[in-house]
Amino acid sequence: MNPIFRGVLCAGGLLAAAAVASAATLEEVEAVQAERAEAGRQSQSRIDEMVKETDSLEYEYKRVLKELDGLKVFNTLMERQIDRQEADINLLNEAIDEVEASRRQMMPLMVRMIEALDLFVEADAPFLLDERRTRVAALAELMEREDVSVAEKFRKVLEAYQIENDYGRTIEAYKDSVDHEGATLEVDVLRVGRVALVYQTADLSATRKWDRDARAWVDLDGGYRNQVRMGLRVARKQVAPDLLLLPVPAPEAG
Repeated sequence: MNPIFRGVLCAGGLLAAAAVASAATLEEVEAVQAERAEAGRQSQSRIDEMVKETDSLEYEYKRVLKELDGLKVFNTLMERQIDRQEADINLLNEAIDEVEASRRQMMPLMVRMIEALDLFVEADAPFLLDERRTRVAALAELMEREDVSVAEKFRKVLEAYQIENDYGRTIEAYKDSVDHEGATLEVDVLRVGRVALVYQTADLSATRKWDRDARAWVDLDGGYRNQVRMGLRVARKQVAPDLLLLPVPAPEAG
């Protein structure tokens, strides 16, 4: 073979080998770059995820801080409310103690009031005696009942006193039985406040007044018969109110 041709072939072989080697090296470089690019993308993806997670954690942290501030304000308000409630409880306990003390004092007071009312009824003019005595007896029984509150008992006692007080400013007529000299008479009684208490028999044969000094019924002269009869009609609202001339005891010195 010609030495020149052989040289050319050798050079061509070297060039081909170099070309093959260059191609292999380029592919390796591209592969390495691709791997680096993929690694970069993966790294960036992880960075993005970390950023998102960090942003989420920061948002959650701020939210928790805000909620914590709200809880602090709420706790402060609750502490103040609890303090007020404790103060109210203390005041209520003091009031309960006072009520219990008042309750213990009220019972003896009401008993004394009932006893005084009983004495007053017996010493007063004898009008509506059965009704008034029954009322006092009912109050005495009421004091012994455990199912009735102290307030209700006191209300009943005051109510009885009010009724007795009202007798002093009202006029009233009613039928009653009166004992006189061993006989029981059916009479019409006229009460004018507490200043006059008289009765009259149905046949008008007797007209008497209650004498508080003698504590007895005493006869009235005939001049009062028509006045008492008129007073009974006025009290029953059978006629219009009019001036009545009735026996009234003289006022006593204070």
